[in-house]
Amino acid sequence: MTAAVFIGCSFIAFGPALALCVCTIAAEPLRLVFLIAGGFFWLVSLLLSSLVWFIAVQIGGSNNASVKKNLLIFGVVFSVLLQEVFRFAYYKLLKKANKGLMTISQEETIPISVRLLSYAFMTLAIVLLHVFWGIVFFDACEKKKWWALALVILSHLLVSGLTFLNPQYEGSLVPSYIIMMLMGTWAFFTAGGSLRNLKLCLMCRDKDFLLANQRPR
Repeated sequence: MTAAVFIGCSFIAFGPALALCVCTIAAEPLRLVFLIAGGFFWLVSLLLSSLVWFIAVQIGGSNNASVKKNLLIFGVVFSVLLQEVFRFAYYKLLKKANKGLMTISQEETIPISVRLLSYAFMTLAIVLLHVFWGIVFFDACEKKKWWALALVILSHLLVSGLTFLNPQYEGSLVPSYIIMMLMGTWAFFTAGGSLRNLKLCLMCRDKDFLLANQRPR
């Protein structure tokens, strides 16, 4: 029973992210390298956040519950801001890599798409939100839409703050999923998607399904 729960929760949390990786990243070695680099940047930001929070707790050195809660809130806010700083640093790295690859590439197109490389239920929402935040964040940096950049950071802070409502998950899951759907829609159109393309995609899938059912078995 324990193994079944573990496997089920793992697929709920990481299934969509794994599907995105397999469908859009795994087939291209260069994309895979930059995906690992992005993960490294994120882990370094978490390491530094943990270090700062640990130092803050040691300096605070109090058993008072309100002090501990304030330190926890400080840790979350600092971690979110540091993650966004590292996301921007990763974006700058991708820009430099693009320029370098363009000089040695035989093609005139950009070898790396900045928006493309940006790639329990609460974990699922946060995993997908990081994908959507990355797409919108990189596009905002490209086009200098600082208001969009601010919205990404504010929504990141909001979702992180909602986790303080746990284990009252109805207070954290519902707003988080609403934000996830809104950010997903924004990221879809930012990445070049349109209602027409979505309709054509669904129509093609319906035709393929009908043809598969009409074949003799």
